[in-house]
Amino acid sequence: MLPQALSDVIDALGMLPGVGPKTAERYAYYLFKSSNKISESIASSLSNLHSGVKSCPVTFALIDADMKVSPLYDDPRRDKSTIMVVEEPLDIYAIEQTKSYMGTYHVLGGAISPIDGITPEQLHIGELIKRVNDDNAKEIIIATNPSVEGESTALLLEKMLHEQNPNLKLTRLARGLPLGVDLSYADQITLSAALENRTDL
Repeated sequence: MLPQALSDVIDALGMLPGVGPKTAERYAYYLFKSSNKISESIASSLSNLHSGVKSCPVTFALIDADMKVSPLYDDPRRDKSTIMVVEEPLDIYAIEQTKSYMGTYHVLGGAISPIDGITPEQLHIGELIKRVNDDNAKEIIIATNPSVEGESTALLLEKMLHEQNPNLKLTRLARGLPLGVDLSYADQITLSAALENRTDL
């Protein structure tokens, strides 16, 4: 019933998480009614997405394709002896908005989830253990999400890191974060308090 080009846009938008059929239809119709410049800008941004972004080879944060390492790692003002471990790259930006942390980061690339087929071998745990030695780390702050998967990942990290470095200080963000909420959606006040009141494991 709809023109093929419009149907194609609806189908494409429907692939995004949280976008149902009706929302995809509204978005597609809005783009059709709006100026061509909006659609062209979105199309251009999307076409450059994969070529313009890469993962930092040290921290696994997202960086511009022409950078060697993350500026949050390369910055001389950053304390490389403190490493905060997060699940996903966007968690870094949630922490950075608090302006309460001057250490470095390490992105695991997810959390252990047997149901989803995510095993410890698929996460950047080996690289973290190597970084502890390379950067002479003194403290690891485990900032996985307060979920079943996040807790399981934190327990495994605690075990593996203590086996490799018994004297390494391991801390977790304080339990001010509500259960079931992703780190990237937490408000700045909650994140600041959780960071300030982190506890020893």
